[in-house]
Amino acid sequence: MAPALRHWPWLGALLLAVLLLWLRPPRGLSAVLVGLAYLVLCLWYRPLRRGDATVPAPSAHDLLILHASQGGQARALAELSAAQLKAAGLHAQLLPLNACDAERLQRQRRVLFVCATYGEGEAPDDGARFVRQVLGRELDLSHLSYAVLALGDRQYAQFCGFAVALDRWLRQRHASPLFDRVEVDRGDASAVRHWQHLLGHLSGRSDFVDWQPAPYGRWRLERRQCLNPGSPGAPIHHLALAPTDALPAWRAGDIAEIGPRQPAATVAAWLERLGLDGAQPLEDGQSLARHLAAYRLPDALDALRGLPAQQLTGQLAKLPHREYSIASVPADGCVELLVRQQTGQDGGLGLGSGWLCRYAAIGESIDLRIRSNPAFHGPGDATPMILIGSGTGLAGLRAHLRERAAGSHNWLLFGERSARHDALLDDELQGWQRSGHLARLDRAYSRDGGQVYVQHLLREAAQPLRDWLEDGAALYLCGSLEGMGRDVHQLLVELLGEDRLESLAEQGRYRRDLY
Repeated sequence: MAPALRHWPWLGALLLAVLLLWLRPPRGLSAVLVGLAYLVLCLWYRPLRRGDATVPAPSAHDLLILHASQGGQARALAELSAAQLKAAGLHAQLLPLNACDAERLQRQRRVLFVCATYGEGEAPDDGARFVRQVLGRELDLSHLSYAVLALGDRQYAQFCGFAVALDRWLRQRHASPLFDRVEVDRGDASAVRHWQHLLGHLSGRSDFVDWQPAPYGRWRLERRQCLNPGSPGAPIHHLALAPTDALPAWRAGDIAEIGPRQPAATVAAWLERLGLDGAQPLEDGQSLARHLAAYRLPDALDALRGLPAQQLTGQLAKLPHREYSIASVPADGCVELLVRQQTGQDGGLGLGSGWLCRYAAIGESIDLRIRSNPAFHGPGDATPMILIGSGTGLAGLRAHLRERAAGSHNWLLFGERSARHDALLDDELQGWQRSGHLARLDRAYSRDGGQVYVQHLLREAAQPLRDWLEDGAALYLCGSLEGMGRDVHQLLVELLGEDRLESLAEQGRYRRDLY
């Protein structure tokens, strides 16, 4: 603080006293006025003296994005993250990691870290001061929720070493991860899209545009079956999709990214407003209506009227992709999905689930690409697996059970609403239990009385859980981030201890695929 500013209250009071002497008000009134003036000036000066007049305390809805970048990629991804969150209505502030000190970190409620690693596990230059002054300090960050996007190169021994160290320190300071660390190997576009998908869950808005779009393959919808007719919950459909070309490779834990399409009736009504013929062929051989089904169709049409059909799509944005856990393995010959039909507040069906569960006809072409998800790949068959999930989270867990060899040791804990209507894939699960492929099967149904959820099963089985983990088991969690995912994670912290759970995560024996 400059010396002149330090003396502002005294100088202000002195000037007011001189003014009062010149005006000559009654003696008692003069003293009162001088006292009030001094009080006002002190209140005005107080935030300046603290140095935080222009830095208000963040609200619970604010989100800080900190980036540490050596070559600029981390900063660029942080800027794209901020733009996506702001478009969804969140207040996101962007800063270099070096600009964040311990005091600010302790004031913040939610932080995203987008961090590259320099050399063999070192922080980039714009994160070095944070490492010296903040990282490693004994701070209480139990109020903080955070996520880490880690950029690195697997050719280095310390892959994403700085981000891994940062993530470990935050956990040790009792900060709560919003979701598991996302690691990007040499700019891997699929990992970046996964980060976008998680930001969509964080903001409650999944209608984002891919930063690094990748081409879709053509798949054919072979089968669709509702698994839970009469359920108190939304319908869950079991779908099978076959490729029109060679079957690609994937592993249990990988993700199917679907390019949804608008319903034919929606496209036809939109073209009618423009006075265009949907059957008109385009240069790629598709009809105009078929081509437009993959795009957003805005209500405001003035800027589009009169455009030739071939130019129309150049003015439109593609529909955002939707992600689903793959429920099958390549040996099955197709990609299988479990999709819950979503309904919006306006009563309309969700973009992806509506297309897959209702509008797409059997035999119709589906845009699909497979994204590798190494963070949820399984261990070797010799490692026992404890699989925990609810609802359509069964998809990713089923793929692991199908991938694992006969004789492997597996335990499934699964929750849904009603045993009568929601015993998903019951014949298959019971068959695995009879054969011994499932050493243990525990299911909870929340609407059958007693409001029993999967976390209640887990609490009742606390000792067997500890025994399995002592025998080297890996713990895999798949399903909804809100509700089941958070509740099970907190229960695991309670049952095992935070240090034990962190150790399992570092060993790759605690993995989550939450959405």
